[in-house]
Amino acid sequence: MAPSSSRNNKQEEQDQNVLRKHVAFFDMNNDGIVYPWETFQGFRAIGCGLILSSVAAIFINLGLSQKTRPVFITSLFIIFVTYMQLPTLFFFCCNNADSFIFNIILNLFPFIFLIIEVKNIQKAKHGSDSGVYDSEGRFVPSKFEEIFKKHAKKHPNALTSDELMGMLKANREPKDYKGWLASYTEWKILYVLCKDKDGLLHKETIRAVYDGSLFEHMEKEHSQKKNK
Repeated sequence: MAPSSSRNNKQEEQDQNVLRKHVAFFDMNNDGIVYPWETFQGFRAIGCGLILSSVAAIFINLGLSQKTRPVFITSLFIIFVTYMQLPTLFFFCCNNADSFIFNIILNLFPFIFLIIEVKNIQKAKHGSDSGVYDSEGRFVPSKFEEIFKKHAKKHPNALTSDELMGMLKANREPKDYKGWLASYTEWKILYVLCKDKDGLLHKETIRAVYDGSLFEHMEKEHSQKKNK
């Protein structure tokens, strides 16, 4: 009974951390924080182009930063002065990432760097999604299976482009325009990068993206192609 209990506890722990594992791929130095340049590096590592990687870094960190690390600033003057000196500040911090002053700036004004705090990523969960992550960032197997039961009409374990769009429309919450855009962007990028030669997005691929293992696999593939 003990080994079975141990396996169950391990599986439960994995299910509780899948959303963090999904995001942790982009935490290049494993410090629990994802900077925009790390998001950029992560997208480049899986084979995305410069434009897509740059746009993704800006919009992902812009969209998730405040939710994962809320900041309350009372002085508009401080904000104004800080942003006026932003280019100089960025240059300094990029070259002094381990310095004491950098850490002071980071803790006082984290909004400047659009950082994503991995441990709070569940707070950034948007609406109009599939529900495969619950409000605590845990993986919900029944919701994952529901994707294919409801929307995989031609192939039981894969989605076509039209089926994917149908799923996105079905998941839309009224007037949740940010959620619509976020879901569309996430799934469209996944489809473009991971569809097979027949235009199918397979179940195992989607499962892998939820726990982050897909990113590691894509990074290895891209690295192997570059070294040929």
